[in-house]
This record gives sequence, structure tokens and C-alpha cells, in this order.
Amino acid sequence: MDFATPLIPATLIRRYKRFLADCRLDDGPEVTAHVANPGAMTGTAIPGARIWLEPNDNPRTKLDYGWRLVEAGGDFVCVDTSLANRIVGEGLRAGSVPGLDRYDVIRPEVKYADASRIDFLLTGGGPDLYLEVKSANFCRAAPLVEFPDSKTLRGARHMADLARMVAAGHRAMVLYLITRTDCAAVAVARDIDPAYATAFDAARAAGVEVMAMDCDITPDRIALGQVRAVVDAAARGGGMTVQNGLCRRKGSQGQTR
Repeated sequence: MDFATPLIPATLIRRYKRFLADCRLDDGPEVTAHVANPGAMTGTAIPGARIWLEPNDNPRTKLDYGWRLVEAGGDFVCVDTSLANRIVGEGLRAGSVPGLDRYDVIRPEVKYADASRIDFLLTGGGPDLYLEVKSANFCRAAPLVEFPDSKTLRGARHMADLARMVAAGHRAMVLYLITRTDCAAVAVARDIDPAYATAFDAARAAGVEVMAMDCDITPDRIALGQVRAVVDAAARGGGMTVQNGLCRRKGSQGQTR
């Protein structure tokens, strides 16, 4: 996914009202940018951080800039959660998501269940597949990223909806997209949202599949990367290493689950 216009560097002054951020451009002016992220943004909205903004010349948009990336210790983090579906959609159409390349039809934003919309419905290659995409960039201890970073009733409902699709004879999957370049595994943040963790466990037990993939991120583009591990949150802070794309405990020969 190429950015529509070249990103420009800035320094974050503050994020406020969830969707607004005051920033200072490198050439001096202070501007307000739109923040397309409803989460807590713990660790990614630190005043003084170097960030990257995308200019917006759409006259129907109130703000002239959108906050897309933040730098973290030499790595990039995508803070715009609205981009996850674009990145995954591009990867699906290119056949870059392992195991899903046999589907002929990819439909975004399809109504299903009672009052939900699935991010992608894949058909024509076996049982219909209901695919939910989650943008994950909350990190307390690299190389582990966690989801969610705040309570999400909507996320728990999606898990229950996906379980119902499996019960109806379809496939259902959650794809956690790691939108930062310093992490290589995903875990559910059980302490932050126990209800989501319970819904996640129930969905897994019902047959909902899970997958994690990372991204290649630069100020020019974001591209879908490789499959990564989904591990247990207990791995956090437990002396983790990454080997061949898997998150392992030091001294362990097996994948941590």
C-alpha cells in the first residue's frame, strides 16, 4: 500500500480528544492532525516523538494532515488503524496471505450475523471464509505485540459472531496485523480486557482460526510481510527471543503458545 501523498516528518506535541494531535512540522509551523485510532495508544503517543504525517488536500476533510507513523527506537509503528484493512485487502488480492490464496472472490465490508460487518468475506475456494482484521501495535516488551490496548466490547462481539459462523458450517478467522517493525509475535492482552480474552478463548474452542502477520513499513509504503506466531500473554517479560519468525522462551526448543 503506497501512501497517496509523501509523508512529512514532524514532532508530536500532544494527542487529545482521541482523534486529534498537535504537531510541529520540521520546517517550523504547528499543525493539528487527525488521529485515526480509537485506542489508548499507550507508548506511541509520547510528546516529543518523531512522527510522520500525510498531507490531505480533500476539501471535505476538516484537517489538512493525518498522523500515520511514529518512530520508536529506529523502528516504525503505524498508528492509523484504518489502514489495516487496506494493507490486508491488497495482500489478499495479490495472493500474499498463506492459505487464503485459493479463494476467487474477496468482498469487503459485508453484513453478517445480527448487526455486524465482516472485514472480508472470501468465497469460491471452499467453505465461505469470514475474515476479521485487527490492527495490533501495543507493545510492553518487544518482540511481543498485544491486542487490545484498551477495552473493546465490539471486539468481543466480533469473536462471538465468528463462532456462530463456524457453527453454521463456514470458516472464520481473525488476522492480527502487527503494524510495527520491532515485534514478531502477538498475544491477547488479558489483563487489559478480560472480557475480550474470554471471547477469544471461546471462539478458538468453537473453531475460529487465528493468524498473525507483520508489515514492512517505511514513510513511502506499508506492505504485508510474513506469518508470525500467536502466543500466550504469559510470554511477556519471560525472556523471549525470535527464531525463524517464532517467539520462543530462551532455552526452549518449542514454540510458545
